[in-house]
Amino acid sequence: MLKIEALLVTNCVMAISEALRDIEVGGMTVGKVRGRGKHKPAKLHAAKGSELFQPQFSDRYIITIVIPTRKEADVLHILKTKGTGGKVFVSPVSRAIDITTGKEGEETI
Repeated sequence: MLKIEALLVTNCVMAISEALRDIEVGGMTVGKVRGRGKHKPAKLHAAKGSELFQPQFSDRYIITIVIPTRKEADVLHILKTKGTGGKVFVSPVSRAIDITTGKEGEETI
């Protein structure tokens, strides 16, 4: 199993979610976070539009999914084609346990 975290610079979550559903990837966790990368965030108008403000952080979106290893190529293809910018991190999952049922391994996803 693999854990995939995608940090997205724009909100393309719904397009990614629908494409993942098409390849039968079930659960995913989505969050809106604030962060900074190599590029500075866009300047914002402050105080009735007369001044420009350079924020330290900008909005980002994070998607976290756990998938069977065999679906890695398909999921990465979806993230690269449906995402409009950001980073993807892939990590191995050594063990997964469903708290409610007690099932372990791929049965939990």
